[in-house]
Amino acid sequence: MTDDVLLVHGGTPLEGEIRVRGAKNLVPKAMVAALLGSGPSRLRNVPDIRDVRVVRGLLQLHGVTVGPGEEAGELVLDPSHVESANVADIDAHAGSSRIPILFCGPLLHRLGHAFIPGLGGCEIGGRPIDFHFEVLRQFGAVIEKRPEGQYLEAPHRLRGCKVRLPYPSVGATEQVLLTAVLAEGVTELANAAVEPEIEDLICVLQKMGAIISMDTDRTIRITGVDRLGGYNHRALPDRLESASWASAALATRGNVYVRGASQREMMTFLNTYRKVGGAFDIDEQGIRFWHPGGDLNAIALETDVHPGFQTDWQQPLVVALTQASGLSIVHETVYESRLGFTSALNQMGAHIQLYRECLGGTPCRFGQRNFLHSAVVSGPTKLQGADLVIPDLRGGFSYLIAALAAEGTSHVHGIDLINRGYENFMDKLRALGANVELPAQAAASA
Repeated sequence: MTDDVLLVHGGTPLEGEIRVRGAKNLVPKAMVAALLGSGPSRLRNVPDIRDVRVVRGLLQLHGVTVGPGEEAGELVLDPSHVESANVADIDAHAGSSRIPILFCGPLLHRLGHAFIPGLGGCEIGGRPIDFHFEVLRQFGAVIEKRPEGQYLEAPHRLRGCKVRLPYPSVGATEQVLLTAVLAEGVTELANAAVEPEIEDLICVLQKMGAIISMDTDRTIRITGVDRLGGYNHRALPDRLESASWASAALATRGNVYVRGASQREMMTFLNTYRKVGGAFDIDEQGIRFWHPGGDLNAIALETDVHPGFQTDWQQPLVVALTQASGLSIVHETVYESRLGFTSALNQMGAHIQLYRECLGGTPCRFGQRNFLHSAVVSGPTKLQGADLVIPDLRGGFSYLIAALAAEGTSHVHGIDLINRGYENFMDKLRALGANVELPAQAAASA
């Protein structure tokens, strides 16, 4: 489809202002949480992205009324009439999203049963859902595997349990939270994810009436309650999108003001950005990111779960590191296949070598498993326009950054995938002076 291809004429610094709204990794989950309430909820700062539309469709299939609120970017979700949904309709609405797995706990509480279709998502490494189902079994769910997906039942009220995650998975932590709040007794979750989006989801649930405490050792304790109400909440800003635009400013030698960006959730990124040589200025409304001139610095970088350097920050920043002087080392410890996007950067003129060893840091769980999860980036190198096929959400935005920084024209295929996590990214690119066009527009102007 030609409307899924973007022509990018590179070489122009990005300059101007864009706005980020609520976090992609919080908003859809907060929408699911509304299922647990006995009354309507109000969620503000909602971005217009595909994941939000998927969850909205799934909620409406289950009888939840979802409509606009009083202000732009506000949703009102009323779960007063939750009902079962048709299997085929669920499958059609779910698309390639993994979020339907989080409907399990709330639907088991509200209806006593749930159906989850086959799940998709970005191909950046193994993200097994088996653990989700094992946790639900510990709560007391009965799970039957059917050809079209998984059918779950709760013959009795779900019961609290002790869960220890083998790895602090965000998705598994969300599953436990959304299930435990109405389960009987106390649930103890050890080695939990503690990302800012997890904390914000806990704030949402607490507003609804949940009892949840977080310890400094990654342990979360949830005391189940009999009833939850609605919530009124403003979603925290998307720190991952903010960092993507910051990296774009650096790679294109530009100057971008990200309205809505928040320092608190980005402190680790900001430290690394400064080490590379990027400049930023923080005010009450957002953060300005720019390239101050001169050479960028090579660094050693290791991704980790929060409060470490987020894996979703890595791919956009690697593009900027191709313009740094010297050898940068990147050790990816969260997703084993997240460095595959670098092959396209090499086709554009970058010098990036991948390794199976754990480079530049402590050994990680991928070190003995034959995965190419470390990279050495040699720079600076001039990038040239190329034909690019977007592999995943963050890798796709990274390709856009590379195309914008390159000399010549790039054809970027699969841009619809970027809509999953970047609201109105085409309008934002144009607002920053990017020279981009769809093939139909290019033909019309020829």
